[in-house]
Amino acid sequence: MLTPKTAAYGSWKSPITSALVVAKSITLYEARFDGEDIYWLEGRPQELGRLVVVRANAADGHARDVTPNPFNARARVHEYGGGSWTVADGDLYFSNFADGRLYRQTNNSSHPVPLTREPVVPERQWRFADSVIDSLRQRWIGVREDHTGDGEPINTIVAVDLHQPDRDAGRVLVGGHDFFAAPRLSPDGFWLIWLTWDHPNMPWNGTTLWLSKLDGAGNITEPRAVAGSVSESVFQPEWSPDGGAILFVSDRSGWWNLYRFDLTSRTSEPLAPMAAEFGVPLWRLGATTYACAGSDRIVCAYSKAGIGQLAVLDLKDGVLRPLETPFTEFSSVRVNGHRAVFRAGASNHPASIVTLDLISGTHRILKKETDLPRWSNGLSLERARPDHPDLDQPWNRGARRQLWRQRWLWPRLSQSPAPQLGYRRCR
Repeated sequence: MLTPKTAAYGSWKSPITSALVVAKSITLYEARFDGEDIYWLEGRPQELGRLVVVRANAADGHARDVTPNPFNARARVHEYGGGSWTVADGDLYFSNFADGRLYRQTNNSSHPVPLTREPVVPERQWRFADSVIDSLRQRWIGVREDHTGDGEPINTIVAVDLHQPDRDAGRVLVGGHDFFAAPRLSPDGFWLIWLTWDHPNMPWNGTTLWLSKLDGAGNITEPRAVAGSVSESVFQPEWSPDGGAILFVSDRSGWWNLYRFDLTSRTSEPLAPMAAEFGVPLWRLGATTYACAGSDRIVCAYSKAGIGQLAVLDLKDGVLRPLETPFTEFSSVRVNGHRAVFRAGASNHPASIVTLDLISGTHRILKKETDLPRWSNGLSLERARPDHPDLDQPWNRGARRQLWRQRWLWPRLSQSPAPQLGYRRCR
C-alpha cells in the first residue's frame, strides 16, 4: 500500500512527465464513416504534431495511415481549426498545413493531388475546412478563409471543381459575414444550409442558420434565415435522411436542445426538451454530437449535471433512451446503419475511438489516446463538477460554458483518504 505524502502548493513532483506523455500519447479527433470503413484523425507529438487521417477496416478493425508523410491534414480556419478533411466513396480530401492547399487522395493511392492553386506568397494562404462533397456537380463545398490580402482574413463558402484541379482557389458561393461553418447539402443535392456569425459574437453567443435552394449551376438563389440570431446559438445543422427537414441544436430555451425545422410548414419544434446540453462550444469546426440512425431515430450525446451520456431518441414516441457504456464524455458522433462511432472517455479511461452496435449494445475500442496505465504511483485524474445550484439554471449558460473551457481537472490520491496534494484549479 502506498504511503500518503503531502507537499506545498506547486512543489509536488508528478510521476507523469512531459517526456512520458509525448512518448506514449496521441490526440484523437473527428471519427466518421465512409461506407463500412471508419476514419479518424490522429495528432502525433512524436511527429511534431502532424495530423494523420487513419482508416480502420470494417471487417477486422485493423487501422492504417491514409495521409502519407510529410502531409499534415490540418487547417487553421478561425485559427482553432477543425474539419480539415472529409472522405467520400473512398477518396480523401484534406487541407495541408504547410501550404494551405486543398488535396485529393483517391482510394488506394498514396499520392495526394492538389485541387487548389499554390499561393503567390507562402505566408499568405487560403485555408479550407468543414466541407461536403457535391457528387451531383463534382465539386468540394466548404469554408475558405482568405489570408492573401491585407487586413482581416475574409471568410466565405466556396466550391472547388474536382475536374479542374490546381486552377484556382475555389468559386465563392456565399459571403458577407465574418464567419461561416457547417455547409451541408440536402440528400438530393438541390438545397444548401450553413451557419454564420459576426463580430463580436462567438459561435456559442449567437449564430444564424441559413437555407437556400441551388439553381442548375449550383449557385445560391434566395437565402433565408430559418433559426438563430445574435442572441441564439445554433449548432450542427443536419438534413433528415429524407431531406424533408433540418435538424439542429439551439439554446433558445437556455439549454442547447435538439430541434426539427420542417421545410413544408416552415416551422420548428423541439425534440426531447430537457435541462441538458446537446451542443458544445464550437471551438473547432466539424464538431458533432448527434447523428440520424434511419428516419425514426437519432443517436445523441448530451451533458446533464456535468456528466456526459449517450442515448437514442425515438422520433415516433419522443422517448430518449440512454445507452449503457463505461464512458462519461462523448464527441464526434456518427452513425451508419446499426453502428455508431464516436470519441469517448472517462475519468478512468483515456479518450478513444469507439464503435457501438445499436442492436446488441456491445462496444469496441479501435484506438486509445494513450496506453499509459490507469494508475501511476497511486495517482488518478478525476473530473469534478463544482457544486453550485445556480449552474443548473437555464440563464446561467455562460458559467457552464466557462467551466467547459477551464476543464476542472482535480488530481487526487486514489488509494488514500489523505487530503489532495496541493493542486488548485488551473485558470
